[in-house]
Amino acid sequence: MSLYMIGDVQGCDAALGRLLEKIAFSPSRDRLVLLGDLVNRGPASLGVLRRLMALGDTAQCLLGNHDLHLLAVSQGVRKLHRGDTVADILQAPDSAALLDWLRWRPMALREEGVLMVHAGVLPQWSADQTLALASEVESVLRGADWGAFMHQMYGNQPDQWDDGLRGAERLRVIVNALTRLRYCTPEGRMEFETKSGGAQDAPPGYLPWFEVPERGTAGDVVAFGHWSTLGWLNRPDILSLDTGCVWGGALSAVKLGRGAKKRELIQVRCEQAQAPGGQA
Repeated sequence: MSLYMIGDVQGCDAALGRLLEKIAFSPSRDRLVLLGDLVNRGPASLGVLRRLMALGDTAQCLLGNHDLHLLAVSQGVRKLHRGDTVADILQAPDSAALLDWLRWRPMALREEGVLMVHAGVLPQWSADQTLALASEVESVLRGADWGAFMHQMYGNQPDQWDDGLRGAERLRVIVNALTRLRYCTPEGRMEFETKSGGAQDAPPGYLPWFEVPERGTAGDVVAFGHWSTLGWLNRPDILSLDTGCVWGGALSAVKLGRGAKKRELIQVRCEQAQAPGGQA
């Protein structure tokens, strides 16, 4: 049995199909973890959701910011943006089933010794705390009042974690860290204005979240997507897997061998050729 992690698909179903062919994926033998942003920007978001939903427990899929955006649009919390490509999901005859499946996806996972998130982990959090906090959001999204939560989810404040946070503010910080984080201060104050650039392009006073000294997950391996201008990063403690498929780059998978340090990169080029800059 092999475990493959896959970066941001963002509606590129043809590329996802070719990647699964390239790794000779077998649902009876292998498992997938997709690191969020399953939908949006690419041409076939509906096809991506149908493909992954049909795979059942063989494919674990994290929620990314674009996936949450789709759920928010479905509840009238957000309007479709000019570059959005999820209208076909909302209009599909199986839309209710697809959206219900989507809101039951996890916010974070730990598999084969790797902590997996869509975007980042705040420096105050350990891996165990990250999973526990993720489960708080998951419980709300899976509950009867999930639509009401979507109305409270958006906003940049509070921009820093505090153990005393409660209610909507607490959940908002968790969502923002797990699905939007790129840069933060050493104290964990998040910055959301910078949406392009690499690790060396942090605004003054900020660092890439994974460069914060003595962060709580420093002893763990963390895998994430979300940051296409960072691209492929393979360090003993960090795996970055958003390689910009929807922007004309590649769709990437990593095969985890026995032990989190054994990794094999598999990529397919994407037929998409959108101009970069829509990474929010």
